[in-house]
Amino acid sequence: MKYKSFEDLPVWKDAIELAVRVFALTEKPCFRGPSGTRNQLENAAVSISNNVAEGFERGTTQELLTFIYISRGSAGEVRSMLHLFDLLTQFKDFKFEISDLKLRSISISRQLRGWADSLQNSDIRGQRYLTDKSRRMTKESQEREEFLEELRRIREGNGPGSIPD
Repeated sequence: MKYKSFEDLPVWKDAIELAVRVFALTEKPCFRGPSGTRNQLENAAVSISNNVAEGFERGTTQELLTFIYISRGSAGEVRSMLHLFDLLTQFKDFKFEISDLKLRSISISRQLRGWADSLQNSDIRGQRYLTDKSRRMTKESQEREEFLEELRRIREGNGPGSIPD
């Protein structure tokens, strides 16, 4: 599937939702006091979606891959901090929320890994490398494939040009 903007990406949407939920958790009274860990958790959560967005906008597959891996690193950082909070007594009343956030960060990491794997096995170099000629050739190739598919359906008797029995 082709995505026109990063806002359409399911992984970006999930990362935004994770950040919203992290901010909801860090508003709790147990996060008052020294703000270092709170800020680090919030920044790591926001970093996931921001790096997906930046990589998407860069225009090359290699740069996108770099930012996907940075995003994965941030998802791991969020998960690591949540493991710590799970062990601290001041957060014992928020085990469910912490567990939910860990599962969400794992899901995001898996999505990012799958996306990275598909890009690494792709010949696509990225939007920045597209020229009018390469766009025309891609369009012609797609039209040729659609034509051949229509021919196949006609031969099998399933196409709009087939003659009913």
